[in-house]
Amino acid sequence: MEVKLRYRGREIRAQDVAFINALIDEHPEDSRRALSKKLCECWDWRQPNGQLKDMVCRSLMLELHRAGHIELPSVRCRVPNNVVRRSRPATMAVDSKPLRTQLAELKPLDIRQVRGTSEEKLFNALLEAHHYLGYTQPVGEQLKYLVYAQDRPIAGFAWSSAPRHLAPRDRFIGWSGKARRQNIRFIAYNTRFLILPWVEVPHLASYLLGRMARQLCGDWERIYGHPIYYLESFVDPGRFQGTCYRAANWLFLGLTTGRGKDDRSNRPNRPRKEVLGLPVTRRFRRLLSQTP
Repeated sequence: MEVKLRYRGREIRAQDVAFINALIDEHPEDSRRALSKKLCECWDWRQPNGQLKDMVCRSLMLELHRAGHIELPSVRCRVPNNVVRRSRPATMAVDSKPLRTQLAELKPLDIRQVRGTSEEKLFNALLEAHHYLGYTQPVGEQLKYLVYAQDRPIAGFAWSSAPRHLAPRDRFIGWSGKARRQNIRFIAYNTRFLILPWVEVPHLASYLLGRMARQLCGDWERIYGHPIYYLESFVDPGRFQGTCYRAANWLFLGLTTGRGKDDRSNRPNRPRKEVLGLPVTRRFRRLLSQTP
């Protein structure tokens, strides 16, 4: 049967379109949001944590509407886009005296998970002020870390859910499309790594990456209820060499396409970045490739 649409790994065929149209006809007073929830329940379309894939389903229905396959009811209200309207983090003062020393003299270092704590605003402010990409709110499952030495913040890490499609990573793991869709949650993506500009400590970056890999896995399982088997990140080769990642045993897997996750033009529209990965268990391929 002809495929009408492919969306987030799901094929929508003529019988699915007919089912959705019948659902809309049976509930003429329902809003778009209510219809998407009903469709999720009918399809038992859920996230790994059991929650309905309501937002994904709503986007799917909108795509079908725009393609002329279904007719959705008129929009009744527009929910404010908090991502667009979110104000930038406020500047926060910290001790910025130059810190030049050896790693052994800087220890002990305290790596704190700060998401949902009183220190999260400081984390956001430091990334906004000192990371070349600024601060952006991570998506999906996410953790944030500040590193302290001598009662001063000296570095920060942001981690989030991994991109759905990443060709060099997917080839390296060797998983099927079905396994990727089911197991992508077992990968954590390092979206930001910042050492504050007044901190000059040889080998600090690679040391922190090693410490972070060990701590992150336990924190993720404690907070989100599932393990992490693999870490990944991007490095812009036009700005950085990625030496600290390589020194911490991260692997170079290839380059991105430069098109971004929502590209529809198939043309590069941003710098190509190096894809780096770090398995955190020897069994990562087997664990990530498992399907029911």
